[in-house]
Amino acid sequence: MASTADNRPDPDQLLAALRGEPQGARRGRLRIYFGANAGVGKTFAMLGAAQAERAAGREVVVGVIETHGRRDTAALLPGLEQLPLREVPYREQVLREFDLDAALARRPAILVVDELAHSNVSGSRHAKRWQDVQELLAAGIEVWSALNVQHLESLNGTVGAITGIRVHETVPDTVLDDADEVVLVDVTPDELTARLKAGKVYLPQQAERAAQNFFRKGNLIALREIALRRTAEHVGDDVRSYRVEQSIAPVWNTEGALLACIGPRAGAEQTVRSAARLAGQLNVRWHAAYVETPRLQRLPAAGRDRILSVIRLAEALGAQAAVLTGSDVAQVLVAHAQTLNCATLVTGRPVAGSWTSRLTGRGGGLARRLALRAPTLDIIEVGEAGSARQLPASSAPASPEEAARGGWQAHWRGYALALGGCLAITLLTLPLLSLFDQANIVMLFLLATVLVALKFGRGPAALAAVLNVAAFDYFFVVPRLSFNVSDAQYLVTFGVMLLVGLLIGQLTAGLRFQARIAASRERRAQSLFELTRELSAALVDSQVAELGQAAVQRNFGGEALVLMTDARGQLRLPAALPPGFDASVADWTLRNGQPAGLATATLSAQPWHYLPLKAPMRVRGVLALRPGQPRWLLIPE
Repeated sequence: MASTADNRPDPDQLLAALRGEPQGARRGRLRIYFGANAGVGKTFAMLGAAQAERAAGREVVVGVIETHGRRDTAALLPGLEQLPLREVPYREQVLREFDLDAALARRPAILVVDELAHSNVSGSRHAKRWQDVQELLAAGIEVWSALNVQHLESLNGTVGAITGIRVHETVPDTVLDDADEVVLVDVTPDELTARLKAGKVYLPQQAERAAQNFFRKGNLIALREIALRRTAEHVGDDVRSYRVEQSIAPVWNTEGALLACIGPRAGAEQTVRSAARLAGQLNVRWHAAYVETPRLQRLPAAGRDRILSVIRLAEALGAQAAVLTGSDVAQVLVAHAQTLNCATLVTGRPVAGSWTSRLTGRGGGLARRLALRAPTLDIIEVGEAGSARQLPASSAPASPEEAARGGWQAHWRGYALALGGCLAITLLTLPLLSLFDQANIVMLFLLATVLVALKFGRGPAALAAVLNVAAFDYFFVVPRLSFNVSDAQYLVTFGVMLLVGLLIGQLTAGLRFQARIAASRERRAQSLFELTRELSAALVDSQVAELGQAAVQRNFGGEALVLMTDARGQLRLPAALPPGFDASVADWTLRNGQPAGLATATLSAQPWHYLPLKAPMRVRGVLALRPGQPRWLLIPE
């Protein structure tokens, strides 16, 4: 693994950026003027910027604008080209709507399209104006628009609970997330109230009703806070993207994000609980990570269950959890913190009186290694809890193969073959004693140790190293057929031989671990590439469901079902349901938008795992999975 001084960017992130560049070159840019309420000045600021661009020589066209009778806003329109609106008959009247086809035919450099959350008249090509904007962007036209925070889909319920008013026109959060620029237009609640009283927001009668309802000062303060936080999230994403593009490794402490470092020892859940509490007090995002080393891969089933339970606790408390791999825990955690731009790491405190503490005399531990690798990061050590609730065991049963994995019995074949290999190399080299020098015979014994390490790993390799030293001493060193040593120099030979054998076994086992991880990543990347290629050729949703179902079965084994909804919003079930599948649980998952069944906290006794397929606006279906290895469902990836 590269050292922390290596500032090269992550290859996967670079590939994602390269894939996005051609698409970004074809698509137009989206600038959103974002505010907490009507009347903060979004349209005014947008038209002011449009006039500045026109003065600079750029082609700016107004597709649709809503002045709401505000004279100051209307005064910014002269000089800007305006597209004629489309007249649409609707319920014995004629409404004037944005003309999408005229805008596509005109193809200006910049097109101003106000009121992003507006609902189009029935019979229009798109139901929502934000969908019109998506088509304009796909045609390569730069679009400027305006949006209030209460129109974001994810905040619809929150805003309704605060203001007591239901907002019917919403925009998917992904529209704001994907915007190239977000310009926050902000005023204080007192200033906005003064504008409302002065008639600069609504006409007098409307202003009076608004002041008694939506524009109460408490509402304005709460909505302003939400808008500021949502803008900060977008800026945070911009910072992370820039750091990836520019290959910037040092952490920029712009938001104070936390990374909880989960260890294999009992009590790791206290680290997660403390990190969650600290993140809540600081009101920052937080992550959790567990690093699996070659040694930790050999943990017994009970130890792996405990770690998976801690990871699930972190996710339940709001963290984004990850299972990482590497031979150096501190190096992997520092690299992960730099990738996520986390300036603070939370770790467990080393056990007092451990042999490492006594050996170093200064506590050693993960926190010290992290401090040495990343001196600029803040590190918080969490003490042990005197009395805490034990986490429940994993709800996903281990398969017989997994249950047997990790103990000495699981590797008995490797140990037996190591013993057999030692016997074979001894029998092979005995007739060669008169032909070869002892140094060459030592090389053959070391070769046997390397072969055992390559095939069976560290434990059998260590046994082979010890047995080979003993066999060389007994059969090849004078006096033969005895463990006595006539020349003290042979003790050095035995020591070097044993040390080299153990070292080779250690290094070879590490290489096998890295090769296995690389092969797993390659298989995952290849599977995703094949799925992407197949989905690009799919024409109807049934083909998408079949392809997704086949991909899940290839990766997880077992059985899988992708259930889509019909026109009434009901799941389309197959004629013959597989054994153990419960349609009522699938329907619960669809209605509540939450996972259920195996490896979840809801109906965990079910043999199937039910996962909602969420689209920006609603849940479009359910993925049901009965994996060959149920425990895989507990790993975040």
